[in-house]
Amino acid sequence: MSEDFREQPHTRAQGRVGEDDGVRWLAAQGYLILERNVVNHGGEIDVVAKEDETLCFVEIKARDGKLYGDAIEAVGPGKQRRLSRAAALYVANKGLHLLACRFDVLGLDRQKEGWRYTLIRDAFPYSPGPVRRRW
Repeated sequence: MSEDFREQPHTRAQGRVGEDDGVRWLAAQGYLILERNVVNHGGEIDVVAKEDETLCFVEIKARDGKLYGDAIEAVGPGKQRRLSRAAALYVANKGLHLLACRFDVLGLDRQKEGWRYTLIRDAFPYSPGPVRRRW
């Protein structure tokens, strides 16, 4: 675990440190990291990776304490919809519609001895939500 986590000046910087540690952990678990911090009109995807022949869209959350619950609890229905939309655009733009895809969530909860990693594979189904009209 990076000791820099608590030394960061704000939560966005802490999130970046946690994400870096999470990516290293995913790679050690056999994930092939393809891209990080993919941004499109649908939203942001922390990590696009492959595990075996499955394309994985991974959301990484890091928490310093239990005040707001476990890190994985931060990926609620709204975040799932945004990830679904971003992933759908990613797949369409890259022409990857024939690949099996899933959404994984990796939670990093800080403990005295280091991070406690919680990985949930296929954490939620594709759920883009209702179409929004702009008029």
